[in-house]
Amino acid sequence: MNKLSKFLKAVDDNLIKILLSIFIFLVPLWPKLPIRMIDYTYIAIRFEDIYLAFMCLVFFIQLIRKKITLNKSYLWIFILYWLAVFASSLYGIFIGKTIVLYHLTLLHALRRVEYMIVFFIASSLIKDKKDFFFFLKLFLTSVFFVALYGLGQKYLGFPAVQTMNPEYAKGYILFLTPEARISATFAGHYDLATYIIFAIPIILSFYFYFKKNYFYLLIFILSLTVLIDTSSRISFGAYVVSTILFLFINKKYLFTLFVIILTAGLMFFSKDLGNRFFRTFQVKRILVDEKTGSVYVNQNITTKELPAGSFYVKLKDQTTEATIAANIETFKKQIIQEKVKKEEDLSGKTLSNNEFNKLIASLSANLKAVNTVVSDISFATRIQVEWPRAIEAFGKNPILGTGPSSITEATDNDFLRWLGEIGLLGTTIFMIILLSFIKDVFTKIDRSIKENRLLAYGFIFGLIALLINATYIDVFEASKVAYTFWTVAGLFIGYVGLNSKLKNQNEKN
Repeated sequence: MNKLSKFLKAVDDNLIKILLSIFIFLVPLWPKLPIRMIDYTYIAIRFEDIYLAFMCLVFFIQLIRKKITLNKSYLWIFILYWLAVFASSLYGIFIGKTIVLYHLTLLHALRRVEYMIVFFIASSLIKDKKDFFFFLKLFLTSVFFVALYGLGQKYLGFPAVQTMNPEYAKGYILFLTPEARISATFAGHYDLATYIIFAIPIILSFYFYFKKNYFYLLIFILSLTVLIDTSSRISFGAYVVSTILFLFINKKYLFTLFVIILTAGLMFFSKDLGNRFFRTFQVKRILVDEKTGSVYVNQNITTKELPAGSFYVKLKDQTTEATIAANIETFKKQIIQEKVKKEEDLSGKTLSNNEFNKLIASLSANLKAVNTVVSDISFATRIQVEWPRAIEAFGKNPILGTGPSSITEATDNDFLRWLGEIGLLGTTIFMIILLSFIKDVFTKIDRSIKENRLLAYGFIFGLIALLINATYIDVFEASKVAYTFWTVAGLFIGYVGLNSKLKNQNEKN
């Protein structure tokens, strides 16, 4: 009975620590299987949402019982940010009338609170250096398992659960084709890549901190392999910038050379990423309908490469080779035939020879060949649809925005999404939070110790990688990435708070 009593007391004393340890593994490794879909959206309530709600309840009870002390760092600025988000929601519902479905704006506002609340749980659990390293090692171990699963998905046929479209979000078990980009247990390849680029500088900081522990080097190599197999161009660019800067600032010049050679070698064996970079912008001779503005790009659509979009930059007229001219004329005839058939379908009758010839002449006169640089469809969608929509929303109410969910579920640029949905007020507060993380980790950690500088730079450059990625992806709204970021941020802020307290005590003594 005495042993049981001691065991239960130990569990009670460490209950939140146990729950957070499970959460660190649960978030990246549990597939995105929905428990209940939210109406008019493909966002779902999932197991990790329920688990976090339970963990928050236990945390609150333990606070009341004084089993744990709340770390109040950032409490008031977080509350200000949440108030700004809900103020944007109220504006969108009652004043701007930009919110049609009220439950969706409430959902998006609450999800911001949900993602960030784990920051306080994590930061409150750091009582000493041992706690910090315990949780960070769990995080890096979870990265190791994510990388293993990603490679298993590519080479061993491990299944995927994705939310890249409304149908997939229902929880279908997918098996990826050989040319598909891997997503591991994440919603899609972009989310997986974002998670990895945030982790890599921290992995490397641990590798050097623990005197070149080769387990962390293995995690880095596996993670880099998976990153390249996601073929995410923006994430790869963020990785190159953040990792090279991290290594240079820490004067790891030989290791930088190793990383460059390793990266180039892995890209050579996985050519999809390189092909996607080359296909981002293409010099093409396209057809433009001068009457309607419609753009037609002559291309073969395959599953192995991104098709070109309709966004283009016109080049000066150039003499075109005969073969290219012949190809564009063939393509022109194809477009005209399709338009004629569409006209016949709309009219419900077959055109007479005279009508047919007149239509051919009219369509042929309107279609002009133009030398251009065209972007791929990914960039074209952003620059023609998603980004202008966010900018327009910002213009309607620069201070508060038009409310969460008002510009649909994706903008593919977090900065524009914040400005469009929560305006300058919410965006400024959020950026103050992130920049304060960088400032506190950089200034409050004991940088007189070289190893501490490594840890500080690991987190800072991980965050910089996220901010670079946020120019092209909605990083901080991706649940697995957001949960992970706020957890790790809480661990670092809790740790530098310890350093700050010790420094103050030493000065007093």
